[in-house]
Amino acid sequence: MTVTAAGPLPQTPYDVAIVGAGVVGCAIARELARHPRLRIALVEAQDDVGQGTSKANTAILHTGFDATPGTLEARLVREGYARLGAYAAETGIPVERVGALLVAWDEEQLAALPRLAEKAQRNAYPDTVLLGPGELYAREPHLGPGALGALHVPGESIICPWTTTLAYATQAVRAGADLHLNTAVQHVRAADGHLLTTSRGTLRARHLVNAAGLHADTLDRALGHEDFTVTPRRGQLLVHDKLARPLVRHILLPVPTALGKGVLVAPTVYGNVLLGPTAEDLDDKRATGSTADGTAALREQGRRILPALLEEEVTAVYAGLRAATGQEDYRITAHPGQAYVTVGGIRSTGLTASLAIAAHVTGLLADGGLDLGPVREPEPVTMPNLGEAFPRPYQRADLIAADPEYGTLVCHCERVSRGEIRDALASTVPPRSLDGLRRRTRARAGRCQGFFCGAAVRELFERGARP
Repeated sequence: MTVTAAGPLPQTPYDVAIVGAGVVGCAIARELARHPRLRIALVEAQDDVGQGTSKANTAILHTGFDATPGTLEARLVREGYARLGAYAAETGIPVERVGALLVAWDEEQLAALPRLAEKAQRNAYPDTVLLGPGELYAREPHLGPGALGALHVPGESIICPWTTTLAYATQAVRAGADLHLNTAVQHVRAADGHLLTTSRGTLRARHLVNAAGLHADTLDRALGHEDFTVTPRRGQLLVHDKLARPLVRHILLPVPTALGKGVLVAPTVYGNVLLGPTAEDLDDKRATGSTADGTAALREQGRRILPALLEEEVTAVYAGLRAATGQEDYRITAHPGQAYVTVGGIRSTGLTASLAIAAHVTGLLADGGLDLGPVREPEPVTMPNLGEAFPRPYQRADLIAADPEYGTLVCHCERVSRGEIRDALASTVPPRSLDGLRRRTRARAGRCQGFFCGAAVRELFERGARP
């Protein structure tokens, strides 16, 4: 029911504490909050939800066609794809079903395409189609020369990852969960349940869910488990200007390797074009900086995939860290004797699978002795739709007639109005930084990166931000 970022924590024990407010942690909190008898704490080390791996997701709603058949990940991605698609339609999260093309650039890759189509069948996705070079170039005329064919996966889609995480958190808090930000877990021990020592004091919970992402292995070891080790895998990405959007119609995927799905070119729901990510295994779980070598490698691969893209402006460069564990599956494990569930190894498919993961984890908690009690569906929410293909407030005469603030633009690159910034600052889970405001509204995310609107946006933020 509350969002806190400072001050002492409640001393009354919670029924469940969830460590980590990424997309998966927020989805679990939302699912548990459907049971109104439960007291839920969502604990996050940073000052906003979705600040870790979730923030730098490639924003693809996956069908699961290429998952390893029979794995937990394959099942949860398949279920999550349907769940999140319906949820997005209900809440106003932008989704575009652009489809994907796995492009073969040599004979070995071309030979792999039928095997990938067969794999998709085993994953209950029968809709793939093999394309020859003629049809491939008819669909993607700006594709670089030399492609031999492709596998078309029509159900692959693009989505807004930030709004998804925020929608989950909003519903969880409105349904009664407590969101504790700036609350880094420093130690945990068994003490009539779990006693969490944090940067804001102690917190007690009868059941514990570890959704700590990159740090899930650290928390797991604190509770006596050596089941996996997280290796941070850095993915650097380039964001190209909206003027590049007509160059690409589908998500352009390489044939997958052991390191992941490889470098892709993909449109975004915001109208940009992504190039990336790299896949660099590191030791430092804080190494989210971009590098000259990484950027150069992306441009080299981009030159082959979509040569004209390199002539377009890059508006942003960013990097995220994925939680690689060396195994091709999620590491979701119940420890009933400890009233504890580990949710580790959640890779880039975690956004798609998030609602299914939440339902699965809730079932594990119930099997481990948590009395869920009655169900009450969360209050519906309508999130701001940041999609370029959907009407924005500045385009809606009815909104502007009712409130002229929606017609007063502050960020002209992204067409963000004063009304949208005001609404974000007054929302259930408000931003506590300019970056948080950008994720909620797109203010300062356009081609000028805040050069023109930065001072005005900062003034509105400082005037309206909650303490």
